[in-house]
Formats: sequence, C-alpha cells, structure tokens
Amino acid sequence: MVSCEFAVTINRKELVASLFPLQEHWQPLSNLDLIVPPTDVSVYFCYRKSTKFTFASVVNVLKTAMAKALASYYAFAGEVVLNPRGEPELLCNNRGVDFFEAYADVKLQDLDLYNPDACVNGKLVPEKKDGVLSVQVTRLKCGGVIVACTFDHRIADAYSANMFLVAWAEIAQEKSLPPQPSFQHSLLNPRHPGCYDASLDNMYVTLSSLPPRTDPEPGADYIINRIYYVTAEDIDRLQSLASSNGHKRSKFVAFSAFLWQIVAKGAGDNAKGCKMGIVVDGRTRLSGGEGDESSSMANYFGNVLSAPFGEASIDELQTKPLSWVADSVHEFLEGAVTKEHFLGLVDWIEAHRTDTVLPMIYGKGKEEGAAFVVSSGQRFPVRKVDFGWGRPAFGSYNYTWDDEVGYVMPMPSATEEGDWVVYMHLFKGHLEMLETEAAHVFRPITPDYLNLA
Repeated sequence: MVSCEFAVTINRKELVASLFPLQEHWQPLSNLDLIVPPTDVSVYFCYRKSTKFTFASVVNVLKTAMAKALASYYAFAGEVVLNPRGEPELLCNNRGVDFFEAYADVKLQDLDLYNPDACVNGKLVPEKKDGVLSVQVTRLKCGGVIVACTFDHRIADAYSANMFLVAWAEIAQEKSLPPQPSFQHSLLNPRHPGCYDASLDNMYVTLSSLPPRTDPEPGADYIINRIYYVTAEDIDRLQSLASSNGHKRSKFVAFSAFLWQIVAKGAGDNAKGCKMGIVVDGRTRLSGGEGDESSSMANYFGNVLSAPFGEASIDELQTKPLSWVADSVHEFLEGAVTKEHFLGLVDWIEAHRTDTVLPMIYGKGKEEGAAFVVSSGQRFPVRKVDFGWGRPAFGSYNYTWDDEVGYVMPMPSATEEGDWVVYMHLFKGHLEMLETEAAHVFRPITPDYLNLA
C-alpha cells in the first residue's frame, strides 16, 4: 500500500570538498546564467537493496567519488555571492558540498512517487541552505537507498547536472576518466557591436517593466507536483496524430502539443488564452551540430538555455486538430533553434544588464491566461547513474518554486524502453483536467509499473 506517512531522520551532516587543492578564484556568470532566477532544483534516484553493499559502504563510495569528481566540477563546491553591481558570481573556494545521511521509515515499494509533494519534498531531497550543491543519501526500511541532490540553477542547467551525475557514477565504479567539463564562459561573450533580432523584445523582459506580483486570492488554484508515465505506444500514436501534410513532427513536439490542448481545457472560462514555452538547449546550435564532440560547447558547464513560447486562444486549442497545434509549436520553435538566436540573446541581455532579465513567459501573471513551460529531459541519464550497486529503479527531477507558471519535464523511463516518465509542476485544476481528459495517456507512476511491488 503506497504511503507518504513516514518519518525521516537526519543522522549525520558533513562537508565533502574536492580531494585536490584548488586555487581560489572568482568566476563571473555568463549572460545566459543571468536570466535564471535564484531557484534550486532537485534530482533523485531510487535504488533497490544491494546484496553486496552495506549502507555505510554506499555512503563511503559516494563521498569518495564525489571528492574526486569535484576536482573537475569545482563549481559545485563553491558559493554564489553578489558583486558590487548586485549580480551573482561564483566564488570557487572549495567550500564543499553539504552531505547528509538519513533514514526513512518506509519501504521503497511503499513510496507514493506519484505525489512528490507529500512523499519527496522536505523528506527525501535536501534543502540547500549554503553553497551550490547539497546531497542527501537516505537508507530505507527495506534496505533500499535514495540518492538526492539539490543545486543552484543559476550555476548549472539540467545538461550540466547530468554531466556531473554521470561523471560521479563513473568515478565511483573506477571507469575511464569521464570527459572534463568546460568553464570557458568566453564562448558566450557578447559581440561588439551587439546585434539581435527584434523578436527577442517579445521573448524576454526586464523585471522593472513588470507590474508587482499580487498575492493569490483566498481559495485560488495553486501549483502541485505529480509524476506520470506515458507508454511508447501512446507517444507513437501522438506523433502520428501530430504529423500531417508530409510534415513528420518529433515525439517531443507532438507530446507538447497534446499537453497544450489539455492545459487549455483546464484554464477556465475566463482565461484569455494559453501560453506554452519550450526550453531549448543551445549547445548543439552554438557548436558544430548534433553529435559534434570537438567543440567546447559539447561539455560546457553552465546555462545555455532559451525559452521561446507560443500563445493561442482557448477556442483554437480545443477545437483545432493536434496536427494544427503541433504546427504552431514547430513555428514558434523554428526561430529559436539557430546559432544566431543564441548569439543574439547573449547580446540582448548585455544591452539590458542594468536590470534583471527573465523569459517573458515567466513574467506574465495568471490573469493573462494559463502559462507553462515544457523542458525536454530525454538526456536524463537515469540508467547511467549506477555507482556500483545497480541501476536506479526510478529517477526524477523535482521543483519546489512557488510561481504562476507551470513546468513539465518528460524523461526516459528507467523501467520500460521507450516509455516516458513525466514530472509535472502544474496548477491543480490543470492536473485534474489532465486526469479526466487524458487518463488513457498519463498514468500515475506506481510501484507495479516500476516493478517494485
């Protein structure tokens, strides 16, 4: 019987620093780091009981490997401080990572992972109070283990965090030395003179130009977290429905278009429209392209993201076929998946450095209509994060920020090849609509699906 009624006890806390000496230095953030708000992101992995490793040996392996990994990924051992201009910078001082050892009075097969608000937040992922990265390793009642990390999003995006997680696991298994991360922020220096397309004025906004946020009214809808799985067959079916007139849309575009329709249905009668943003990684656009490992951008550590978005009326999203919505997604993505878009974005931010900058979709209040962002987590290395005691049975990202914009991340399943695990950070009303209108596609994650029961 799944449950969230269990206690977690922190038994030990210590700092894990780089095994090797580090010359203290300051590292300014890139312009693309500066558009990320001061938010923390968590990621966690659930492991079955090992027949070869005790919990003490698990902890020892993790700490030893982390101390070695931090020699290359030294940004995670530093601190974020403000410079005289009030902008965040990274102090690389080898402060270390807060490392917690914990015990949870629950079995892995009894965790209600579908409901991370009650089962994960405040229990199985650490709160980061200092530094850039915190880690919590939790022993479960059944002998299973959960390894969780919380990191400062201003320092690393998911791609960067994924690189670190894979490197940490490979070092733990004493495999060949993983590729070294690149901290060459000069790759994202603005051009002189700067040059950017006017469309960026409609995609990004300065904080001072926005009206102050208002407190939600009593009884107003609120954002919650849920996790579902979508089968490979359903993903293929959505892709088929989203493709028309000889244009084959990607699985990700088809999925996003379908979700846009569902959220629009749950937006309410008074909604003016519905906005959907897509997080685009600029690494392949700024390098030689997909699969080009020769460029420093392939291993670049930091944020290389843009968030283009589209807007449509509720009526259009509810009455038009999925192929029309997918075409709309393709259209607003088209201008943002180019090298010039990212070079222009760097220049646009430089021209507005006197103010805090953020993606337009995050700056719009709920009174202007429903809004959410989809990020592709298809590179989430859930099957690669094996520290020596086996692959995870489950893994997910986790967000806790309180905002008026939802967030969705589809990731590969650790259990079934081709399936997706979908983490959702959306308004309760939107999720209720999803579970009513699309229960045949979005199925709550269960111990049975994860082969834990």
